[in-house]
Amino acid sequence: MTRVRSVVLSALLFSASLVQAAPAVPAAEGAWPRLRKERLQKLLPPAMSRAGVDAWVVLCRENDNDPLASHVGGENAGGTAAFLFLRNGEVLRSVALSPKGEATALRDMGLIDEVVAVDRGADVFALLAARLLKAKPAKVAINSSERMFVADGLSAMQRAKLEAALTPALRKKLVSSEALVSEWLSVKLPEEVDILRKAADLTAKLEEEAYRTVVPGKTRDSDVARFLKKRMAELGVGDGWQPDQNPNVNSGPTRGHSNATDRVIQPGDFIQTDFGIRVGGAWVTDIQRFAYVLAPGQQQPPAEALAKWEKSKKGSRIALAAMKPGVRGFDVDKAQRDWMREAGSEPVMWGTGHPVGYWAHDVGPALSGAQSGKPPTGAALRTLQPGQVFAFDGFFAWKDGSSPDALRILSVEEMAVVTDTGAEYLNPPQEQLILIPSPTAALVPDEASGTFTRE
Repeated sequence: MTRVRSVVLSALLFSASLVQAAPAVPAAEGAWPRLRKERLQKLLPPAMSRAGVDAWVVLCRENDNDPLASHVGGENAGGTAAFLFLRNGEVLRSVALSPKGEATALRDMGLIDEVVAVDRGADVFALLAARLLKAKPAKVAINSSERMFVADGLSAMQRAKLEAALTPALRKKLVSSEALVSEWLSVKLPEEVDILRKAADLTAKLEEEAYRTVVPGKTRDSDVARFLKKRMAELGVGDGWQPDQNPNVNSGPTRGHSNATDRVIQPGDFIQTDFGIRVGGAWVTDIQRFAYVLAPGQQQPPAEALAKWEKSKKGSRIALAAMKPGVRGFDVDKAQRDWMREAGSEPVMWGTGHPVGYWAHDVGPALSGAQSGKPPTGAALRTLQPGQVFAFDGFFAWKDGSSPDALRILSVEEMAVVTDTGAEYLNPPQEQLILIPSPTAALVPDEASGTFTRE
């Protein structure tokens, strides 16, 4: 056994023992009901103020619920239930108009200030309109958005019924909740950040553990993915995004968001694992870890491969340094793309980063926009605030050669939180490539295909 193999496997065995010994982020279990109440009380009023709205309506219903139902207590809605949030300065009052039955459960939660039990078949929209008329709001936010799915839960029929119930003057005061939802959900409480720290550390350790199972010339990308699925089940954590695309293990040309294939991992491959877990039923991670498969007899990757890795890693560090309160998401993206051009990288279509927390692609400032060469628009114009959490990449891309548009992309993806003075990683970033040795006698080169096969 070579020294490289000994060092690499010892490190991975150590990290694996840490994962097996530790429970899956115990601080997250059962914390959501308490923390969402704190979020409504502490974070929603200033978010409404920044968004310039003094009333917010969320309509919930069974089977096809609003994406924000669980954030306002409407996850158990049967018939149509209306949640109304009214701001008076920094004071917030919440009202739920709920069908009887579910109204009892809402009162038991202690989340909403006033719960009104509505008879089955009663016109919830008329009752809501009466409440709004009495409150005399200047602007009423509703969940209707062209660009943000999280803020687009209001169905066409729900909106038609709401507008029909409102006076003409109130209808003119309806605005999209997009700005409000972005301001509110993007900022995480300190306790939530702590939960995400622990979850991010677990995510990275699991990826490192998975690389210990790779046998070049035999292991497939899908085998690594199945190993991670097994570990998730053992630890009781969920998927950070669509289960069929998580994790995405890729040792070939860049495939974007996709499932792991049956491609056999070969010497000379970079292996990318894009992986996220859900903890406490509420918080998710999004982290990538990279490995390099050494050829038989190699002690280190070729200098060219190491140079690509270092350029990608530096892009991540440049992006982190650019993340400060008051900075636009566009500016963070531009800082990294300036480095990519200097480093000789091919262009990459994806933005540098995105908010992460309740969804892998959460709401808030988008660290993107500079790839187009056009002025920034949309979420790229939003500014960073303390308490926002991002997943972001350091890119280096080169042409694959297998087809005219095929690229290989190193994307050193980490998670960081914005602080009062800058930003900091949630967990230790990947500093070195994970090296996977190839047993010399176990692989035979195939000159026709340029790959290795097992004896």
